[in-house]
Amino acid sequence: MTVRSTLGDVSKNRLSSVANAARVLKAFSTRHPTWGVSELANHLDISTSTVHRLLSTLADEGVLDQDVENGRYRLGLSVFDMAASMPKHRTLHEAVLVSMTELRSRTGETVQVGVLDGREVVYVERLDSPNTLRVFTEVGRRNRAHRTSTGKLLIAHLSARRRQRLLHGWVLEKRTPYTITDLVTLREELTAIRSRGYAENRQESELGIVSVAAPIRDSAGQVVAALSLAGPSERMDENRPTYIDAVMVLARTVSLQMGWPG
Repeated sequence: MTVRSTLGDVSKNRLSSVANAARVLKAFSTRHPTWGVSELANHLDISTSTVHRLLSTLADEGVLDQDVENGRYRLGLSVFDMAASMPKHRTLHEAVLVSMTELRSRTGETVQVGVLDGREVVYVERLDSPNTLRVFTEVGRRNRAHRTSTGKLLIAHLSARRRQRLLHGWVLEKRTPYTITDLVTLREELTAIRSRGYAENRQESELGIVSVAAPIRDSAGQVVAALSLAGPSERMDENRPTYIDAVMVLARTVSLQMGWPG
């Protein structure tokens, strides 16, 4: 079986064993923290023997741990050591904390920071609304990018080539009656987002929930993350201009703290 990237053709320098090992590691998430051999083989559509060898090797290297009682695998401590060594994410965490707190204080709504991973958004930071709304259950949660303000904003700011590769052949899954499911409509929305500088999700992922997102840039001016605000549609619509302005101002503040010259 030849594994192909969703973003383009397989490189001639690609090692299938390394690609499969990467797919194994990416299968672990907060929603699926453990896997059995056969279960993971079915999920990845890789032979059971291959998955068994990959899991055993990764466990020998300390990247995975195996539960001695049930035989299931989970991420090992070395993965968290590697994650802690990533300077970009650590810088992002340090830069967003104050602005996230200020944004939640100003609005009383839920604040998130998300990054793009293929066609999904991963929320790496979150401050919950004090008004009992639980939009997301945990940091690390993923959502399909086309139905979130964060995802649409990050796709809009990809280079034209990367954006085209990402969108090509994408079947846009419907989550609510408001989810964009047509690529022509999505492309038009992405153009509008680039023009106005922010993105909105108007009940496209969850009924009754609206969000707005603005870009976070690094020292080179590249959009590396998005700051977003989410809340019930009634409150978000009532305060829409104020909330959009607050998100854009504080996303800019984070960008400046990350070294963006403005």
